[in-house]
Amino acid sequence: MDFFAHFKIWVLTLCLVFQYGYGFYLPGSYPHNYGIGDTLSVKVNSITSIETEIPFSYYSLPFCKPLEGVKDSAENLGEVLMGDRIENSPYKFKMHTNETDIFLCRTDPLSGGDFKLLKKRIDEMYQVNLILDNLPAIRYPKKESYFLRWTGYPMGIKVQDAYYVFNHLKFTVLVHKYEEANVARVMGTGDGSELIPTVGSGGSELPGYMVVGFEVVPCSVMHDAQSVKKLKPYGKYPSPIKCDPTTVAMLVKENEPIVFTYEVTFEESDIKWPSRWDAYLKMEGSKVHWFSILNSLMVITFLAGIVLVIFLRTVRRDLTRYEELDKEAQAQMNEELSGWKLVVGDVFRAPANSGLLCVMVGDGVQILGMAVVTVMFAALGFMSPASRGTLIIGMLFFYMILGIAAGYVAVRLWRTIGCGDKKGWVSVSWKVACFFPGIAFLILTTLNFLLWGSHSTGAIPFSLFVGLIFMWFCISVPLTLVGGYFGAKAPHIEYPVRTNQIPREIPAQKYPSWLLVFGAGTLPFGTLFIELFFIMSSIWMGRVYYVFGFLLIVFILLVVVCAEVSLVLTYMHLCVEDWKWWWKSFFASGSVAIYIFLYSVNYLIFELKSLSGPVSEALYLGYSLLMALAIMFAMGSVGFLSSFWFVHYLFSSVKLD
Repeated sequence: MDFFAHFKIWVLTLCLVFQYGYGFYLPGSYPHNYGIGDTLSVKVNSITSIETEIPFSYYSLPFCKPLEGVKDSAENLGEVLMGDRIENSPYKFKMHTNETDIFLCRTDPLSGGDFKLLKKRIDEMYQVNLILDNLPAIRYPKKESYFLRWTGYPMGIKVQDAYYVFNHLKFTVLVHKYEEANVARVMGTGDGSELIPTVGSGGSELPGYMVVGFEVVPCSVMHDAQSVKKLKPYGKYPSPIKCDPTTVAMLVKENEPIVFTYEVTFEESDIKWPSRWDAYLKMEGSKVHWFSILNSLMVITFLAGIVLVIFLRTVRRDLTRYEELDKEAQAQMNEELSGWKLVVGDVFRAPANSGLLCVMVGDGVQILGMAVVTVMFAALGFMSPASRGTLIIGMLFFYMILGIAAGYVAVRLWRTIGCGDKKGWVSVSWKVACFFPGIAFLILTTLNFLLWGSHSTGAIPFSLFVGLIFMWFCISVPLTLVGGYFGAKAPHIEYPVRTNQIPREIPAQKYPSWLLVFGAGTLPFGTLFIELFFIMSSIWMGRVYYVFGFLLIVFILLVVVCAEVSLVLTYMHLCVEDWKWWWKSFFASGSVAIYIFLYSVNYLIFELKSLSGPVSEALYLGYSLLMALAIMFAMGSVGFLSSFWFVHYLFSSVKLD
């Protein structure tokens, strides 16, 4: 208990130091207290659509602009890579001050280009995404007898052949009264609570409030553009505005201006500040989600247990039977050897393209380590949806750091295959540092050119592009070389048996061995296909993914099943005197990537039916291919390393010479 108490104090102290330095703070740990009448500024993010998956800037359309001009908000690397472009907006509120009929602006008459673009974006079902105090605007559209949850609101709607724009927004801001005593409960408890700075109102007796909810109802209201010609922004609209979300009236016409208005209502809520994200994390169908994952875990654990028990019994029976014989019987048995015992002189023969295998295993270890550490941190709450972009930043950071592990594993495996020869370790390290990142760079660059051509905010800016290349060659590559240096210094793994000079002929097989290898990926795929559906939905359907704890369990289970499947396949091949197990053990578990990619194609056809345009489909397939390749490298390295350990253990446990 003393250790955890000191650890907690250390973490809180570190957070305090960062906070005073205006730097990074833990997501969800810094509530902002507003006094009555304080200005609340709404921000805008990129407009998005599940129809195209291509984000665009909010101000690429004829919307109202702030009086002080459009300014970019502070964005981190992860937000830019995700296509977020957060900017200021003209929508401003005063804390706990209800206002109605607020005139925002009257646009210039729509030019032909703006008119066509606005109609196109409405056809493509683009959503406007607003943010207040780091909370996305949420709406609750009613479908039949129940309410749905959806972030953002549609910019317009098409009725028959006419286009209507939502030009009046009804905001509801949920606030929770700030209490000084709540600070310790919100920020920390116990020994570390005295370290937390108070965020009071400077000694004012007026109560402060924290924003705990941000709701929006879009309406299409017919405004008289002539009556507001001389009206200034934030003035009172000449007549009362009735917001009815069930009717539309503001028709989009060429050479006609659009008038935008809004109203805001503040409501006190019992929602505590730490719970304000609950409304976004209550995913529809969550009960089915939890039940399906639990059911999948139970079934796959049962199947993996059966495979493991059968496997252990078979191997142990062979070893026990051999060890119980006396020397004369062993000598006689050596003459009548069968199965895996016959390939003793070839089982450690260097495979074809051994350098490529070492590189792929090294990259796989790097990807696997990055995934495990990132999911663990996300499960602990360090990369919550409340802090946009931190998940991507974490992945990049851990991937670069784990270049050390990639270089070490690849070079040590290279030396083991080469019987201790250190020659060429620098070349192997360079290949590890450039192979998978090079593939990813090629795919992402191609997709980036498509996004640049579409003028999308999803395109990586050229300066950031150069920065990523700099991080690759100035951080990742040197760390991989450092890992390779340690791998060259470490002792190589000694083989327990000698390898014959002349390779043994492999008997004709009754069935194609590679068919069995690629079919083995079905069992690992069974462990994750349900979770994969929710991950795909969060990426492509705009839903928030938050069950990282379950994802961590599924991921660990996937690693265990991949190791077991590869062990079983390796043993089966050795039993039929097929000593070329190196690459087959890699692809036995790595073949799960084939089924993941096929599932992605299936998801595109049946779930994303409305995905329109070749650019959108190319983006989807490109990202899906990159994801499948990363999983193939990671799971393939799990299968190979587990099979290598098994073969080494098997042939070192019994003397066949």
